[in-house]
Amino acid sequence: GIGGRYRLDSGHEVYQVPDDVKGAVTEHIRKAARELGQKVFKERLKEIEMSEYEHEVYEKYLNKISSEIKMLRSIIESLEAKSHDRQWVRHRTTGDWDERKLIEGIIGEKSIYKYRADVPPEPGSPQTKAKRLRLVVDLSASMYRFNGVDNRLERQCECVLMFLESLAGFEHKFVYDIVGHSGDEHSIELVRKNQPPKNNKERLKLLKLMYTHTMFCSSGDNTLSALKTAIDALQAEPDDTVDERFVIVISDANFERYGLSPKVFGKMLQSNENVQCFAMFIGSLGQQAIHLQQNLPSGKGFVCLETSQIPKVLKTIFTSDVLH
Repeated sequence: GIGGRYRLDSGHEVYQVPDDVKGAVTEHIRKAARELGQKVFKERLKEIEMSEYEHEVYEKYLNKISSEIKMLRSIIESLEAKSHDRQWVRHRTTGDWDERKLIEGIIGEKSIYKYRADVPPEPGSPQTKAKRLRLVVDLSASMYRFNGVDNRLERQCECVLMFLESLAGFEHKFVYDIVGHSGDEHSIELVRKNQPPKNNKERLKLLKLMYTHTMFCSSGDNTLSALKTAIDALQAEPDDTVDERFVIVISDANFERYGLSPKVFGKMLQSNENVQCFAMFIGSLGQQAIHLQQNLPSGKGFVCLETSQIPKVLKTIFTSDVLH
């Protein structure tokens, strides 16, 4: 037969079924394969639900990124307000008459008007509203298939755990959610807004869920749909509730295989002036990631093939003045 119920990772030869061979598979065989894959997928999810808390596994993850978590928490703690408040701008020569300038108007002074404008905060101003973040993670088949080549899935899990641990206790600074995408879906809910995992067991369960989805999902890529959905969702939230809006897309840069255009992706990253969008490429076959980064607008794409690079990239993203 061709393929199987699930993918194999480290310790096995990496082999991708050619597109012409895939195309020769009849639809009823495809349907049966999807149904079987979903059946085994649900069985594996049940195993995750029933598993006892694996303290050593979690500690292994945590110890690998402890210094990065410390660095990222320091960055988050130092973030300043960026949103523009609508205020009266006074001492203008045009606009509405300023009732405070009655005497000045009588004696002929011209700067007696005011008008409403969006005023940026003073440097160093503390945040009064939380920054809004959506993390879009790659749960596609290639993440699992090539994890044995460059540890891309492992690195993504470390990145997600870094976010979860670093943002704990900073709910007044960041409101976030995490969604995934694969060949099956474009918006897989992993962490709901204002409902982060409560403890280490729940965080470990999330990482297992990510691994399991990449193992059983259909081939394909929904990066563009996931990005558009994220932008629309954040734009729909009221301005008076957020300081800034961020969408960060994590990807293995496997665009070419699925015919995704870097130019289209780049335009989408810049499609909404109220939502700052960035991409982090945490895997690459050859020069895929570098080539993709070079074809994106400046400052929108980052290549992170080492976990230690991620906090520095996030500092660049969160302190970006692209829109301010």
